[in-house]
Amino acid sequence: MKKKITLKDIAKELEVSVSTVSKSLKNSPEIGEDTRAKVKAFAKLYNYKPNNIAISLKNRKTKNIALLIPEITHDFFSTIIKGVEEVAHENGYNVLVCVTNESFEKEVESMDMVANGGVVDGFIISLAKETQQRQDFNHLVEVENQGMPLVMIDRITDKIPCDKVIIDDARAAYNAVSHLIEKGRKRIALITTEDYLTVGNLRTQGYTKAIADHGIDFDPALILKIDSIDECEGHISTLVKKVEFDAVFTVNETFAVVAMKKLQAMGKNVPTDIAIVGFSDGKLLKYATPSVTTIRQHGAEMGRIATKMLLKRLKAEGQEESFSTRVIKTTLIERESTS
Repeated sequence: MKKKITLKDIAKELEVSVSTVSKSLKNSPEIGEDTRAKVKAFAKLYNYKPNNIAISLKNRKTKNIALLIPEITHDFFSTIIKGVEEVAHENGYNVLVCVTNESFEKEVESMDMVANGGVVDGFIISLAKETQQRQDFNHLVEVENQGMPLVMIDRITDKIPCDKVIIDDARAAYNAVSHLIEKGRKRIALITTEDYLTVGNLRTQGYTKAIADHGIDFDPALILKIDSIDECEGHISTLVKKVEFDAVFTVNETFAVVAMKKLQAMGKNVPTDIAIVGFSDGKLLKYATPSVTTIRQHGAEMGRIATKMLLKRLKAEGQEESFSTRVIKTTLIERESTS
C-alpha cells in the first residue's frame, strides 16, 4: 500500500516550496509547465488526495448546503430535491437532505446539528406542519444570527426576513376551480388542510374567490378541512356520503386519490357524475384510473431557483442586499377526471 502523503511531503521530495506544489496542482500559470507536470506525476503516483476538511476550515466554507423538507413521500418534494442538487452540483456544492416528518422538534434538531457542527454553509427549508402551527421560528432567527443565509421554499413565513421561492397558491386554486365551473359544475366541494398551513389556507382563499367571481352561492358544508393525512380517509368518506356535489377540488394529491376511491366505491363515475381536480403533478394522479386533472407546481424549477438564490448570498459574503420573493407560475394539466 502506497504511503498517504501531504503537500509538505511532495514539496520535500521534489525540493520545491509547498506553495509551488499547491499552485501546480491547481494549474496556476505562475508555475512553469515542466514543474507542474512533475508535481502532478508525483501526486498521481502516490495517490495524493487534498484534505477537503482542512481546506474548508481554512476558507470557512464547507461547500455543503442543507435542504430541509417536511416529507419525502410526495413527488413534489422529490422534484425539489432534484432541482436543488442539479444547481448545487454544477457549482461544486453537496446537498445534505434532512426530512423533518412534519415535526417542529426534528426541524429544530436538524438545523442545530448542522449549523453548530459547521457542516453546511447555508439552508433551504420548507417548513414543517408543526412549525407553522406553533408559529415558533426562533431556530431560523438563530441560524441567520450566525451569518448563515436561509432560503424558504413552498411553505414559508413572512415573519422571517429572507429570500423565498413560492407559487401563487391562491391563483392556482382559483384556476383549478374556474376550470371545473367552465365544465358546467355548480356544486364544487373543497378538501383542504387546516388554515395554519399556509399553502392550504391560500388555496382555500382561491377556491372561495373563484366561487364568488362566478356567481355561485357559497356553501360551507362543501368545505372539508383535514388536519392529518392519516385521518383523511374517514373524513372524506363522511363527506362523500353526506354531501351532494358534482365536482371536488383537493389541495394535494393524496386527498384527490382517496376522494376518487370513496366516490367510485359508492358507484359514482368520474368524471360523468363527479369531476375531480387535484394539486401537485405526482405519479399518483398521472397513473390513477381515470387519470386526474391537476395543478403542476414545477418543483424542480423551484429547487433550482432557491439554490441559485442561496449561492448568490454565499458569494456575497455578508454584503447587505434586499431580500426577494420569486413566484413561480403553475400549470393546469387537464386529464380524464374532468374531460
